Amino acid sequence: MTVAELYTYFDTRFSASLSLPWDHDGLQICPDPGREARRVLVSLDVTREAVARAVREGCDAVLTHHPLLFAPLRQICAGVGRGGTALPLIRAGIAQMSFHTRFDAADGGMNDLLCAAVGAEPAGRVGPSGEEVARLARIEPQTPRAFARKVKKALGAAFVLLTEAEKDPIERIAVCGGDAKDFILPAAEAGAQLLLCGRAGYNADVEAPEYGISVLEAGHYDTEAVCLPYFAEELTRLGIEPILHAERVVSAL
Repeated sequence: MTVAELYTYFDTRFSASLSLPWDHDGLQICPDPGREARRVLVSLDVTREAVARAVREGCDAVLTHHPLLFAPLRQICAGVGRGGTALPLIRAGIAQMSFHTRFDAADGGMNDLLCAAVGAEPAGRVGPSGEEVARLARIEPQTPRAFARKVKKALGAAFVLLTEAEKDPIERIAVCGGDAKDFILPAAEAGAQLLLCGRAGYNADVEAPEYGISVLEAGHYDTEAVCLPYFAEELTRLGIEPILHAERVVSAL
């Protein structure tokens, strides 16, 4: 399977038509579309450490959730910004592809994987108009604090942040990996009692109880790292060796 064929495989599974309008993912670097894809580094982010490892271990492609190129590049100089991160890949002939909000939205994608990891049963979709990528889900009735402890353990998070709208048991939640402050109000309006996400932010947390919804922040990395085993398993099934790069860019000290 070539690099181009590998991208087509995932692009068919997670169509760009599912991506949110502001997103920029896909096949972003491809020096040689016909290069055989034997080893692929799988990471949440395209960091300099991830790129260095891909070069060092002779990878043919890097597959990530977050895009490498999001904002416009103003320069491509060694060691400078995102252009400097991309340059070693280009020099080594290594492709880079990412599947971002399309993977969040897709059936069986990020938010379904997150639901499965925390024991929630998806029951619908929710989000701002045109961005309904989060999941409405049901859990066994339990207090927000009990659920927070369960999520922390299930995801291996160093800590979680809980803003409680109520202390009584909940059973209807919304689930959205990564940054999700824009999903708080739609989730509340859809009847969710709690939003599980990666990040929301202090101001959004303060306002959330005014809409009758609790917010559980379990970390951007921890809520999205659930995709790494999925992509590794898919690559293995295709006869490609996955190189898992589990790098926490932000650490709890």
